[in-house]
Amino acid sequence: MEWFTAPDYWLARLVFQRALAVVYLVAFLTAALQFRALLGERGLTPVPRFVERVPFRRAPSLFQWRYSDRLFAGCAWAGCAVSAALVAGVDSLLPLWAAMLLWLVPWALYLSIVNVGQTWYSFGWESLLLETGFVAVFLGNEEVAPPVVVLFLLRWLLFRVEFGAGLIKMRGDECWRKLTCLDHHHETQPMPGPLSWFFHHLPGPLHRVEVAANHVTQLLVPFLLFAPHPVSTAAAALMIATQLWLVLSGNFSWLNWITIVLALSVVRFPADPPSVAAAPLWYEVVVLAVAAVLVFLSHRPVRNMISRRQVMNRSFDSLHLVNTYGAFGSVSRVRYEVVIEGTADEVARKDGDWREYEFKGKPGDPRRWPRQFAPYHLRLDWLMWFAALSPSYAGPWFGTFVERLLENDRATLRLLRGSPFPPDAPPRFVRARLFRYRYTTWRELRETGACWERTYVREYLPPTRLTAPR
Repeated sequence: MEWFTAPDYWLARLVFQRALAVVYLVAFLTAALQFRALLGERGLTPVPRFVERVPFRRAPSLFQWRYSDRLFAGCAWAGCAVSAALVAGVDSLLPLWAAMLLWLVPWALYLSIVNVGQTWYSFGWESLLLETGFVAVFLGNEEVAPPVVVLFLLRWLLFRVEFGAGLIKMRGDECWRKLTCLDHHHETQPMPGPLSWFFHHLPGPLHRVEVAANHVTQLLVPFLLFAPHPVSTAAAALMIATQLWLVLSGNFSWLNWITIVLALSVVRFPADPPSVAAAPLWYEVVVLAVAAVLVFLSHRPVRNMISRRQVMNRSFDSLHLVNTYGAFGSVSRVRYEVVIEGTADEVARKDGDWREYEFKGKPGDPRRWPRQFAPYHLRLDWLMWFAALSPSYAGPWFGTFVERLLENDRATLRLLRGSPFPPDAPPRFVRARLFRYRYTTWRELRETGACWERTYVREYLPPTRLTAPR
């Protein structure tokens, strides 16, 4: 079938595949370095406890059959190795069928992790990586030109990501309709970046331009993805530029980067296509069958998008094949942070020697400037942002987290910037207090050197100690 392939997009496929492999690598590295404290046998929400109550059909995963920290580490590091091989282009050296199987490996491994990841893996970019990764399996390698229907599926996915995010904003917080959300968002976003302070202090009219440009990019431009080249390429380029603006303004894990990767698949790069053989019949049959299934499953996210009760970041099947996306339908006006402190004093006095635990990414010491971590995902830091919004978000894990701090648990402390206590002398008490944070003004920054100003609000957790003697 001559119409089956699009030779002019061979370079777009190559760039897309290598960039997607990099995102996979970051995702697996994040899992390998953080899982033990979060999901391990002594983690805050252990996988063994989860799989005891959730059946395989609801959360298909390798770890449903067997779990150990060693097996999880092996899967995560194996995912890193396969992803690195794909970055290096090993798939281009293999037969078509073998290359497809190689691309299937990181998808299956990451699916196994996400489906037991519980609250730590409840973010939209997890499903987005899985959906993108599954479609990528069928893009082929240098033996054949990129299939038209697979390129269409990638555009359809990018359309749902952008258009769904635009709709959730227009239906959500009124500040999106009034163009005022960015008066607050740069300050109250989950994990600010090193430039977020400066973005917050941009003039008000420029914030209005930011929001208006976002609406155009998410509500109008996505329809141009299905136009012929060069219109579709220009639409993708505009989306990439918007995502890079978001990369500069905050830390949103790999959400922006995976969106950029999807947009790269739309760009028709000016390069002559190499000579390749016609696609084999078995490949055409497999691709068309998979495409038909994915198009059929798309009716659920479409119904969600047109619904007045649209929800964000929902998976409609346990394999995360077709999902709905969206972010920040509502924007906080005030930033709260949970500050955790410990003391070695025999008696927990309010004015005792309380030492603060510093996190790697979330705001703590007002003088410490935020760092850039994305696309790496600091999962505990993100969940601490939700915990500050409401203690109910932290219910399943916060108590265990405090217990691990009282034990000076090494795996847990690795998630933090550091511990204020020696390894052999853990704190006797740990407490948590809620503070309101705001960005300092230009004048306050010059006078104090602090980018944040914080005000005590209330006690979040009273001084707590281990009941059993250490």
